[in-house]
Amino acid sequence: MLVRHMHHRQRGAMIVTAALVLLFLLGFMGIALDFGHLFVVRTELQTAVDGCALSAARELDGQATALTRARNAGQAAGNANRVNMQSSTWGGQGQLVASDITFRDAAYAATTAPAAARYAQCVHTQPNINIWLMKAVGAFSGDTAGNPATRSVVASAVATRASAQTTCPIPVAMKPKPGGTAPNYGFAIGDWVTLIQAQNASAGGEIGWANLDGSNSASETESELTSHCGTKVGDTLGTPGVQTSVADVWNQRFGIYKNSGSPSTGRPDYTGYAYTALNWPAQRNAFNGTPGAGAPASAQNFVTKRAAFASCADTGTNVKGANGCEAITGLSLNSFQNLAAPGNVAGGHKQYGLDRRIVTVPVIDGASHVIDYVCMLMLQPLTIPMANTQLEFLGNAGAAGSPCTSTGLAGGSAGPLVPVLVR
Repeated sequence: MLVRHMHHRQRGAMIVTAALVLLFLLGFMGIALDFGHLFVVRTELQTAVDGCALSAARELDGQATALTRARNAGQAAGNANRVNMQSSTWGGQGQLVASDITFRDAAYAATTAPAAARYAQCVHTQPNINIWLMKAVGAFSGDTAGNPATRSVVASAVATRASAQTTCPIPVAMKPKPGGTAPNYGFAIGDWVTLIQAQNASAGGEIGWANLDGSNSASETESELTSHCGTKVGDTLGTPGVQTSVADVWNQRFGIYKNSGSPSTGRPDYTGYAYTALNWPAQRNAFNGTPGAGAPASAQNFVTKRAAFASCADTGTNVKGANGCEAITGLSLNSFQNLAAPGNVAGGHKQYGLDRRIVTVPVIDGASHVIDYVCMLMLQPLTIPMANTQLEFLGNAGAAGSPCTSTGLAGGSAGPLVPVLVR
């Protein structure tokens, strides 16, 4: 009888012990889940603020609009990431705002002066991250103050621009004018230069399509317009035939899309306002000059339109019809139907804009070897059917004060200035 009671007591003790061990293990599992959750959210948030700082730093070119562009670029890049377990809305707890982005000068002192800003800093606090174990403990014990159900995570990133060894040009190339030498190769700043829509590179003094990987594939041209880095002096460029699909990615930079495109995936410049002889009779200095006699009252230079986030239709959203993009420019855009929204409207040039129309262009010799880089402004979208399109010459990409210094001191001994994380 005594033995039987002892067995009963032992079995009861084992049940209690197992229960305690199980609770202990569940506690550790809860801690692991909570800390794992916080770690994932923290990592996602760090990726977002890294992108924010890099994109903001790229715009720090000392111009009067630099900080405005930097904040917009930082917000757009950072908020394109998913945070809080890959939530596109960041769990409904708020995303990056303009006040999360601040600037510092060369001595790392806070500054609001565009000419002095050298560093971009993005700091964001993501609140109300669920802590499941603490929530359960608080509910069980009744101590919700001592065991809060949520926590906040903070991430910070600082970026500046430093020299790289290669550059990121677009797949067109310029030949020097006859007798033209460095740094401007016979061109004057403000000149409009024609991009010939032909299979081979155009004659001296003009520019033509040129694949940066040396191939002659038209599909490669389209791909390189989307993104290409790594070109360096001495590379041999290809001379592709160009298909109409190239127009899709070229025109995205102007915020012009077919039905399947949108600013969230095909990022535009801060403005899509285009320049032709119709709305810019001077046919030079569209970057920061005056339009010339006979221009419409709404005509303003690129720097001004960029600060206003103007669309190709200026303050409108129509491709066709009165006051539409086609009417303002005189261009035929046939299969393109949609424009990125102008001004401060969500879904447009301000929300999704990047530095997309001030571009670095390789200079080539007679053997299609890269010898230098120049800075150019994409003036016009590509038309359907394709016709000659113009770019404006903005000087050597390595010149002091060049608008291309965010992608270039291209051709300089230390390579282009590119955004890099420093903290």
